[in-house]
Amino acid sequence: MSQFPKPLFIFFFFNLLVSLSLSWPLSLHLPLTSRRLTQTTNSSTFTNSLLSRRNPSSPYSFRSNIKYSMALILSLPIGTPAQTQELVLDTGSQLSWIQCHRKKIKKPLPPTMSFDPSLSSSFSNLPCSHPLCKPRIPDFTLPTSCDSNRLCHYSYFYADGTFAEGNLVKEKFTFSNSQTTPPLILGCATESTDEKGILGMNLGRLSFVSQAKISKFSYCIPTRSNRPGLASTGSFYLGENPNSRGFKYVSLLTFPQSQRMPNLDPLAYTVPLQGIIIGQKRLNIPASVFRPDAGGSGQTMVDSGSEFTHLVDVAYDKVKEEIVRLVGPRLKKDYVYGSTADMCFDGNNPMEIGRLIGDLVFDFGRGVEILVEKQRLLINVGGGVHCVGIGRSSMLGAASNIIGNVHQQNLWVEFDVTNRRVGFSKADCSRLS
Repeated sequence: MSQFPKPLFIFFFFNLLVSLSLSWPLSLHLPLTSRRLTQTTNSSTFTNSLLSRRNPSSPYSFRSNIKYSMALILSLPIGTPAQTQELVLDTGSQLSWIQCHRKKIKKPLPPTMSFDPSLSSSFSNLPCSHPLCKPRIPDFTLPTSCDSNRLCHYSYFYADGTFAEGNLVKEKFTFSNSQTTPPLILGCATESTDEKGILGMNLGRLSFVSQAKISKFSYCIPTRSNRPGLASTGSFYLGENPNSRGFKYVSLLTFPQSQRMPNLDPLAYTVPLQGIIIGQKRLNIPASVFRPDAGGSGQTMVDSGSEFTHLVDVAYDKVKEEIVRLVGPRLKKDYVYGSTADMCFDGNNPMEIGRLIGDLVFDFGRGVEILVEKQRLLINVGGGVHCVGIGRSSMLGAASNIIGNVHQQNLWVEFDVTNRRVGFSKADCSRLS
């Protein structure tokens, strides 16, 4: 069972011929809290990319705090009247789902964690006749079925054994009397192994970004506290960010619908990583390792829902080779964290080891980079163990490079969907709250 990044969905919601006639643009800035997320998306299906749509900028811009420890949790008001729900902010998945009120509660949840449909006048179920319950694409199978009430039932199964199931529904996000989304398609989970829902923010037609016509969103993840259970506070925006003047942007890679590759997720935020630098040394990794090959393997995505960064074997081996050269005798022998990360160290001297290794840089070219400073290079994983926050993708069953949230700390990260780009800017995120 994976310990940190998002597990692979074994269902596909991405290649649906669904027409969503939502035309209302939304720009909001809302509260987040944090938790561990164990989910990784690896889709080989295709849909019309949201990147081809030019959403007008919204006149709204709302700011609130986030709290971060291992993943991001966004508190959103859903329904009429609104019920606040906690959702994991996930740029690597599509369909959003919420925890719904259970008639038979196996594990009682706090009131803010469970949505009661009977209290909302804007709630509606999707019937079995809805296109989502009648997929017309024969190459892929959707895990939907008709339940005994002729409602559209779905099931999510994760690679680590977790799951969520319930009905597909429509519901509004009610932020205020004057700011309410149209009814959006969501999952309403009545059974799950997790306490939180998911806010799907990738480029798929069913994502919150697509359905609510979000033109851009951004977040600033603070440095994670080394004290267990203590969350740090940062910031999150939907819509315009007043700090964006200092952002440096890299264009997203896009993939036509005809470019079918079995290992490619065309709905991810795919960026053209050029190389990796450790200390003053640029590692001998061809740029092609970070781009999709003929089968789609090797794409590099920015993923808020994965904790650690993960690299394909060629890149991971080069990183580990350099770490071994610099601090090999200090590596913890026969230790693998989360089944994927084996560059770990015992003891209470992570700063010293970080100084010996140096800064880590993910280079996108043209002056755009993610700089991980040496003093925060190692991640406290408990038990006196600290790890370089990089794992091996193949151990996840993934064929992608994934930039996780541990390497997005103290950065503004903006997803500018309208202009097909991702922006970065160094910041002291804890001071923005």
